[in-house]
Amino acid sequence: MSTFAPAHVELPGWRHVYSGKVRDLYEPEDGRDDVVLVVASDRISAYDHVLSSEIPDKGRVLTQLSLWWFERLAGIPNHVLASDGAGGVPAAVEGRAMICRKLAMYPIECIARGYLTGSGLLEYRESRTVCSLPLPAGLVDGSRLEPALFTPSAKAEVGEHDENITYDAVVMTVGDDAAAELRSLTLDIYTRAEAIARERGIILADTKVEFGLDPATGRITLGDEVLTPDSSRFWDAALYAPGQAQPSFDKQFVRDWLTSDASGWDRRSTPPALPDDVVERTRTRYIEAYERLTGRTFA
Repeated sequence: MSTFAPAHVELPGWRHVYSGKVRDLYEPEDGRDDVVLVVASDRISAYDHVLSSEIPDKGRVLTQLSLWWFERLAGIPNHVLASDGAGGVPAAVEGRAMICRKLAMYPIECIARGYLTGSGLLEYRESRTVCSLPLPAGLVDGSRLEPALFTPSAKAEVGEHDENITYDAVVMTVGDDAAAELRSLTLDIYTRAEAIARERGIILADTKVEFGLDPATGRITLGDEVLTPDSSRFWDAALYAPGQAQPSFDKQFVRDWLTSDASGWDRRSTPPALPDDVVERTRTRYIEAYERLTGRTFA
């Protein structure tokens, strides 16, 4: 469990109320209770630790890429109200912050898997299932799953690991109707985003999204971030080769260095600071994901 306490920016007119692994949340000081300011930091986490090193521009990449995806997921309600100074975002965090509706968040990480890898692969090797869903024999790391699977997990506290759960457990937690809508929305988002990414030479292997109930509308609404390298596994389609780990557009360099002999980290202690070259290569990878997906140059 991480012992690193992340710092946050003091913002006039806003009161800091919470810091997660990557994001800081603020409420208006004027007493309004229906909105929240979501600020993406440059912090990075790995193996359930928030590292002391930061990745320059990471917060801007996550925010701008999420906004780009929100625009393309027409018909799915999302929590964004404003994302620039004209809409009330403080100048100190403009570009990496959004003013959002305050939602009653569901305690579920909604995950769609279109390819077998990561924790899903580990479970498959033990029981030929993923989140207790049976799969055919003969699948390997990187095998495509058709159709994509809804494989939820229970949210954990900062520093703890999310736990995979069954769909029945989701029903027990949120009820039949909400569970069915969460599954439908998650798979719809994945299917639409997977097609968009594939057109740009990128494979969307899996993604995690979060939803909450909007008290103003009574609708299940997409919150947090969406389809970023922190919440999704993106692979280069040109390098895709089932049967092995695929290079990904995320914090792969960070994970690889932490588990290498060079770091000297034993996983029972606080992770060491990252070398400059690992920081820069990670930053480059995040920006490459943004530019290849959006077709825009990151400024």
